[in-house]
Amino acid sequence: MSREFPAGLTPPDWLVRNLRPQQAPVNWAAVARAATAMALPLAIGLAAGRPAYGALASMGALSGVIGDTADAYRMRILNIAIPQLFGAIGVTLGSLAFGHGWVAVAAVTGVALVSGMISTIGAVASVSGLLLLLNSVVGAGLPMPGDWWLAPVLMSGGGLLVLLLALLAWPLRSGVPERAAVADTYRTVAALMAACGTEEYDAARHAVTQSLNQSYDLVLARRARHHGRSPELTRLLAQLNAITPVVEAAPAVRLSGTALPAEVPETVRHLAQAVETGYTGPIGLRLPVPTSETARAVDHALRHAAEVVTAPDVDPRGIDDRLGRPAALSIRAARAARNVTLSANSWRYGLRLALCIGLAQALVSIVPVPRSYWVALTITFVLKPDFGSVFSRALLRALGTVAGLVIAAAVLAAVPRGWWDVPVMLVLAPLIPAFTPRGYGYQTAAITPVILLLSDVLNHQGTALLLPRLVDSLIGCGIALVAGYLLWPESWHTRVGDRLADAVADTARYVESAFGDGTEPAARARMRRRLYRDLSVIRTEFQRALTEPPPTGRRAAAWWPLVVAVERIVDATTAAAVRVRHGAATPSAAEIRQVTMQLVELAEGLRDTEILYPVRTDLTGPAGSVLEPLRQEVAAARAIASPR
Repeated sequence: MSREFPAGLTPPDWLVRNLRPQQAPVNWAAVARAATAMALPLAIGLAAGRPAYGALASMGALSGVIGDTADAYRMRILNIAIPQLFGAIGVTLGSLAFGHGWVAVAAVTGVALVSGMISTIGAVASVSGLLLLLNSVVGAGLPMPGDWWLAPVLMSGGGLLVLLLALLAWPLRSGVPERAAVADTYRTVAALMAACGTEEYDAARHAVTQSLNQSYDLVLARRARHHGRSPELTRLLAQLNAITPVVEAAPAVRLSGTALPAEVPETVRHLAQAVETGYTGPIGLRLPVPTSETARAVDHALRHAAEVVTAPDVDPRGIDDRLGRPAALSIRAARAARNVTLSANSWRYGLRLALCIGLAQALVSIVPVPRSYWVALTITFVLKPDFGSVFSRALLRALGTVAGLVIAAAVLAAVPRGWWDVPVMLVLAPLIPAFTPRGYGYQTAAITPVILLLSDVLNHQGTALLLPRLVDSLIGCGIALVAGYLLWPESWHTRVGDRLADAVADTARYVESAFGDGTEPAARARMRRRLYRDLSVIRTEFQRALTEPPPTGRRAAAWWPLVVAVERIVDATTAAAVRVRHGAATPSAAEIRQVTMQLVELAEGLRDTEILYPVRTDLTGPAGSVLEPLRQEVAAARAIASPR
């Protein structure tokens, strides 16, 4: 029988959100790769009589395991190989600075500045910056065995072993991850169609947005290399584009208040199976006869998707890259370098990270701290705003370290040093990819005993490593919280208000383009996809902010209904456009102008204030107009922006 906490002992909501494990399936292939890639170098080092060399290679494999998150094979190369290159540079710079006192402090601080700045480019650059700093800290804090080049080679070799294992099945499964991603998008759309008219609709629509983003990213990234020459990728892109009208019809179904017949989601699931297997034969569609504009939109969209999915050949000249084909690598690199150099955000984050690392390195240079490099390592992991809330990561880092130390204490106390380390590593290493999707605290708990086991191979200190690890982690968390969090009081309201304002302004332009202002259909589709993608990013930022303690988390909760309201405005606009395309009367220019003016006013108000403000909601129009649901959503959004 469950018992409730007394009122005064109920944990705060932000703490519950931080500690709640995220639901995610276990990637068994990644689990197997982690066990092999981290235990094999250790075994080879022991067999060769050089256990320290094996431990360094296993440390490199650990960074590869952390970056082994992509499904597509080409993305695995980017996610693992590029960070390994930066990691090799980092450990080389750190090793050269080792033992040089304040020169080492200045060198690591400078690396921290560069690391922080390049981390703002994107996901791969963020991991690359992370490894650049991590390995430079390790190199500056530990004497490396052998010549200066040996440690970079060993650590990079361990990471590349993970990559090699990840690419073993590429010749047999080339294109399978991309095809599986597109099929999964179809299945999320099937769930969305089944959720129309239910309370699960909003969650299902958000899942569709995320799935579409992932699928387009995978297909377009690979298509950039082939420049449209690959028939398989052309077909996948055509299939992604074909499901878009079905997604656009969903808001119209939801606003109609009528659930779809079971045949509709079942048809989408059938198409998903055809996408996954590459089937191109006839598909017998058993769809009910449409009796309304909305039903006609769904019927037309499904029949078009079925034609595209089963078409044996697709003309690449007729395929529209809905999100725009990525530019050439050289162009993207030049653009990223320019943005990093000129961006205030990249300088701000680089300076924050450099300040914290500089303080940590100066502190451990003045005050003798055992295993002092762990302080800077903790700061490097915690102070990653693109990985989540800094406050939350500091809290979870501390809790995860304590949990990991309990496991490490049992391992270091009970396991004899030597060959017994290999089977122990076979058990501990798979926990990292298994626990990482659950949250940062769980990942820390899995990594901590692995790091301590490898440190013991290098230093032979056994359980004496436990207390310094705890102390250094707590010092690092404290520095990150004070110098990297409390001393940089960003105006969270202003940041979120600006992002919401941009989304509302883009929505106003989308309303104008959706009803015949001369915008090409392909351009409208790109506008809608980008708008939903931006709203997905905003939603993610809000969800991260909800894990912050008061007042930030409380303010985020107050703004959350407005985020949902803006999403509903976009849905209502899409629904109205779908109805017009399938027989409803086109709204007048005056109606469209009235709605867009209200949205523009709302955007300007959000940009000019840090608190929710009173607004007018005097929206009227012809009864029965397709814009009536949109007017209601705009009025609701402006009402939400009023103080209670």
